Amino acid sequence: MSPSSRVVVVVWRVLADFASYRRLFYAQVVALAGTGMATVALALLAYELAPHQAGRVVATALTVKMLAYVGAGPLLTAALARAPRKAVLVGADAVRALAVACLPFVDQVWQVYVLIAVLQCASAAFTPTFQALIPELVDDRGYTSSLALSRLAYDLEALASPLLAALVLLVVPFDGLFALTALGFAASALLVATTALPAPLPDSQSPRRAAASWRVFATDRRLLALMALNMAVAVVTALVLVDTVVLVRTHLDGNDTGVALALACFGAGSMAVALALGFLVDRFGTRTLMLSGPVVLTAGAAALTLSWTLAPGPPALGAGWVVLGAGCALVSAPTGRLLREAAPEGGLAGVFAAQFSLSHACFLLTYPLAGWAEGLDPVLVLGGAGVLTGLCAAAAAGLWRPGPPTAERASAVTGR
Repeated sequence: MSPSSRVVVVVWRVLADFASYRRLFYAQVVALAGTGMATVALALLAYELAPHQAGRVVATALTVKMLAYVGAGPLLTAALARAPRKAVLVGADAVRALAVACLPFVDQVWQVYVLIAVLQCASAAFTPTFQALIPELVDDRGYTSSLALSRLAYDLEALASPLLAALVLLVVPFDGLFALTALGFAASALLVATTALPAPLPDSQSPRRAAASWRVFATDRRLLALMALNMAVAVVTALVLVDTVVLVRTHLDGNDTGVALALACFGAGSMAVALALGFLVDRFGTRTLMLSGPVVLTAGAAALTLSWTLAPGPPALGAGWVVLGAGCALVSAPTGRLLREAAPEGGLAGVFAAQFSLSHACFLLTYPLAGWAEGLDPVLVLGGAGVLTGLCAAAAAGLWRPGPPTAERASAVTGR
């Protein structure tokens, strides 16, 4: 059986065998598909409100998003620890639907920032709760496949959603994308509300467990390396999300559809890795796979820099975005396996929440940097991204050495 056929069989088995996970996966798909269309619409809204500063507006909006994630994530996780998980997920979807439904009516840039903050605070409550549920809904056999499926769902935000957005933009103004996003969140809430979820483990949300979940990031060298890997992904993701509209509209004289298609190329590379995740993990292991991510990002940025110098154009940008999408997925897709291995007993939800906040903290640096780079020569921007990801690759490789976790890490996570 070919690798692609094995992927299809495994994916089908996971969706067929685990009914609760299947419904949550569908909820994730519809919510993220809408979010992807909203990302395209946000870039176009920024261009309409401030055509000469669109990159900075998008960068600021995404920075607000990260501030909400980093600041609100841990607080909301602690505040909602005793709340029913279904109520948390449904409530977060409801808030997200209302916030995005208001975006078509804004006429000032500051209003965009306020609504983005509300939207992303709700996401900061939803995402870690959802991620921590996955290991409880599937067995060990299905966990890698469920991670691949979740990665595919996120890739819909970067691939299928921009393609759908490009089609929708042929018949309606970009404001219609926000309405579709709101419908996606409403559908997600309905699916979650009708899904049976397991009760949380006793004592899994105690302050001691929460502290251990955060402490493990300072004592496990694998997770210290993960922070460097997160930074590499943040550099490239910020480059793509912030500067694609500038590269396409300003430097290549493209249109709205061109922006959507360029973003779709980034998602295509990520989806290719997600489809092959089970095979890649079995063949190379989690460590090798994740450490190869920033290497691919560095090589891709270098190649795109060279091609842009020689012959800038949509083909060069599209091909470069495909490679960068693949490099990001090599880090992001297997991360759940690493977190599950490193989590202290009863602290899986806390570890996912910590990773959610710490990984998004990297964007507090990279989004403003990408916005500031809007006015620079694209060759400098692309080359600079390659240098930064190369430094991250070296740091991660130095921190994450082969071998079992250290005794110091084991002692730290058990609190002894």
